[in-house]
Amino acid sequence: MLSKKREYKTNKSSKKSQLAIIGSLILIISGISLIAGKYLYNYYLEREEDFKIEQFYEEQKEIDTDVPEDTTEQNEETKTKLKVEYVAVIKIPKIGVEKGLCEKDAACNDVNKNIEILNDATYPDVVNGNFILAGHAGSGRTAYFKKVDELQIDDEIFVVYNGFQYKYKIVNIYDVEKTGTASIVRNKEKTTLTLITCRHNTNKQIIVVSELVETTKY
Repeated sequence: MLSKKREYKTNKSSKKSQLAIIGSLILIISGISLIAGKYLYNYYLEREEDFKIEQFYEEQKEIDTDVPEDTTEQNEETKTKLKVEYVAVIKIPKIGVEKGLCEKDAACNDVNKNIEILNDATYPDVVNGNFILAGHAGSGRTAYFKKVDELQIDDEIFVVYNGFQYKYKIVNIYDVEKTGTASIVRNKEKTTLTLITCRHNTNKQIIVVSELVETTKY
């Protein structure tokens, strides 16, 4: 009788151990699946972004103009021909950024989805204008400006827009308090590009001001 009781307890204990092992395996597999799923999703988005940028570059080569044209006077034929959702691409070689930018009124022109062209910004073809871009720092897939704090004076930034490549050099980097607005200190007799992002783990924003040094047909 005692032997049967011991056998019953042993079997019961064995079943509990098996269930615990199975439960642990399920949790491990679920965790791996979530991580793998997130990795594959991000990989897909990166490949999709590469494809869109390549399409954008191909269309830029087809724009037939010898001088930069102000977008306010851009003809409807050119607008219709362009099919990619991006209006420009920004390239910052030092920190490995190459990202398509959406029109101001597009849903994808949102700092939580992309690098955002601010409403007060003028496009690169506006003489003495200021092309102002905001992006997230920190971590996460949309932290496109996470390495902006590594930029230095004289580093180069490129913008491809409306059939031209605009080359800028950084002339000023400074911090401001994060209040919802940012005072941009720049030479208003120069055509400029300004980057704005948060300084990670602080209540500060980094302002990076660069000036146009060269415009070439793409």
